[in-house]
Amino acid sequence: MSDDTPIDLDAYFKRIGYSGSRAPTLDTLKAIHYAHALSIPFENLDVLAKRPILLDHASLQKKLVTDGRGGYCFEVNALFAAVLRQLGFDLTTLIGRVRWMSPEEVDTARSHMLMRVELPEGPFLADVGFGGLTMTGPIRFETGIEQQTPHEPRRLIDHEDGLELQAKIGGEWVPIYRFTMEPHRRTDYEVASWYTSTHPSSIFVQFLIAGRPREGKWLSLLNRDFKIRGLDGKAETRKLESADEIAEVLDTWFGIRLSEEDKAIMLAPYMDAWRAMS
Repeated sequence: MSDDTPIDLDAYFKRIGYSGSRAPTLDTLKAIHYAHALSIPFENLDVLAKRPILLDHASLQKKLVTDGRGGYCFEVNALFAAVLRQLGFDLTTLIGRVRWMSPEEVDTARSHMLMRVELPEGPFLADVGFGGLTMTGPIRFETGIEQQTPHEPRRLIDHEDGLELQAKIGGEWVPIYRFTMEPHRRTDYEVASWYTSTHPSSIFVQFLIAGRPREGKWLSLLNRDFKIRGLDGKAETRKLESADEIAEVLDTWFGIRLSEEDKAIMLAPYMDAWRAMS
C-alpha cells in the first residue's frame, strides 16, 4: 500500500491507552507523546531476525499497533508523525547524528529521526524513539534553557553542527544527538534505516537493544543486561542467562511477547556472542 494509507486512529489510541482530546493543540501533543512513549517500546528484534524494516503506514500500523510490537526510531517516530499529521498538526521530520555514548572524536552518521511540530505557542521538538532515553514529552525549540519533561530535564544548545539535544542524568548534562533543520522525507529515512539495519558495524545488527520509559523510571535491555534506572541516575542491573530469560523480561517489562520460533531466530543464535561480550 502507499504511504498515504490512513492510520486507524481508534486502534492506535487503544494501543497507547489514550482517550483524550484529538484537537491539534499543545496539550494534546504532550498527552499523546507521553502515552506513546510509555506504551510502544523501542526494540530491534526484527533486525536481529534479518527481517526488512518497512516504513510505509500499513506496515507500521500492523507491526506497532495490531501486532503490539515496538520498533526503532525510524518506525516509532514515523508512526507518531503520521498520527500527528492525520490529527491536523503541522510538522517537519528531521534527522540527527547520535552522540549518546560516543566520544567526541568519533564521527557518527545521520541515523536518528525526530520532528519539529509547529504550534501557536511556537515550535516544539518531538521524539518518541530513542531507546532507554526516549523523551516522554516535547520541548520548545529554544536554546540554552533547561526544560522539564515527565522524566529528566532536557535542553537544546547551539553547536557548529546545528543544534544538540542534551539530557540531564544524575545532575550532569550529556549529549544525545545533533541535527539541522533540513526537512527529510520517507526515502531519506529508508536509506538511513537500511544502513542501520544491515551494515555489519551497526549496533542494531550486533546487539539486542530495547528501551521503555515507565512512570518515574527507565527500562533498558542491552544483550543480557537488563537495567532499571531511576530519575536520580541510579540503576539496578541484572544479567540474564538464557534466551528464555530474555524473552520473559521482554514480555513482562517491555510488553513484547515472542513465539518459540521468534526466540529461536531473534535470540538463540546470538547468545554465545553476547556472553563473550560480558
